[in-house]
Amino acid sequence: QVQLVESGGGLVQAGASLRLSCSASGRTSSSYHMAWFRQAPGKEREFVAAIAWGEFGTIGIGIMYADSVKGRFTISRDDAKTTVYLQMNSLKPEDSAMYYCAAGRVFVPNTRYDYWGQGTQVTVSS
Repeated sequence: QVQLVESGGGLVQAGASLRLSCSASGRTSSSYHMAWFRQAPGKEREFVAAIAWGEFGTIGIGIMYADSVKGRFTISRDDAKTTVYLQMNSLKPEDSAMYYCAAGRVFVPNTRYDYWGQGTQVTVSS
């Protein structure tokens, strides 16, 4: 089992930045691929970014983003701290959503991850 706890959400104005953190605990939590998803009210959960475990994620090869956040969001991980980050810059009102951290054995831009956190709310005002 892997437990995931997100933090760092909040209410900001358009153009501002936020950094989300996801702390993972449990057995071999550092050997999972990690991802961020978001879900706005009335919408399906959508992929935001993912990072592979191991050196591929650390050196940037195993990273992917949704087109809507490319160039604005950056995902990174610190395996020593078993923490994944999502740096969000130039936030837009359409980025408002509950953001979820996920962990799994697959590295895919969809919801096929095994473990999920409870989410952290991000609200961007115009």
